[in-house]
Amino acid sequence: MKKGLFDTPAKATKRGSENNEDHAYKALAGTSIAAATLAFLSPLAFIDWWLLAVPTVGFCLGLVALRDIIKRPDIFTGKRLATTATIFSLVCLVGGTIYLSWVYAAELPEGFERVHYGILQPAEGSPASSIPDSARALNGHNVLIKGYMYPGKKQFGIRQFLLVRDQGDCCFGGNPKITDRVLVHLQDEKGMSFSSRQKKLAGTFTVRPTFGQDGIEGGVIYHLEEAFPR
Repeated sequence: MKKGLFDTPAKATKRGSENNEDHAYKALAGTSIAAATLAFLSPLAFIDWWLLAVPTVGFCLGLVALRDIIKRPDIFTGKRLATTATIFSLVCLVGGTIYLSWVYAAELPEGFERVHYGILQPAEGSPASSIPDSARALNGHNVLIKGYMYPGKKQFGIRQFLLVRDQGDCCFGGNPKITDRVLVHLQDEKGMSFSSRQKKLAGTFTVRPTFGQDGIEGGVIYHLEEAFPR
């Protein structure tokens, strides 16, 4: 019997059905996209410790994406993307940890000790300007302390400035507690320029109350003499 123009062979129909199944749509796993995004941001881990969270989360999301794709290959795709993101996040996590550890060790000069603002605070219930024993014990010691420059009138060639505990005090018009202030005296005659970034300074710590002196409103208790940046 002669076939018509629009007659389709049975075999061809079956083959077309098989091809459609082979090219069925697969969704790109959302977790692989998220992992790739965090992997792109993972180099931030080399800036500060808390930013190590970025590659950590990216690495975990990459593993989740790979698990989902392997478990349901008929639904999800993106294995190569997830694998690349997972590896890159892991490299940044390990590399950032090593780099920050090296910086932490190298920033402390030989013969100096680290100091934080917590040990400069008075005991609970004591007057706000009282000096704790932990601070008195540091008098005359070479220390390294971190903080933020309190803005003054000068922007360049600054040789003396207040180093305060946090950015809330230095950048938003706050008035830092007297025990959250350290008056820094730089040894370099050229001084330094003002910056809102955290500063690391080493010098000789002295306890010398100077209330209302040195042009500092409210005065200071703690000083850092012959200081230099790290």
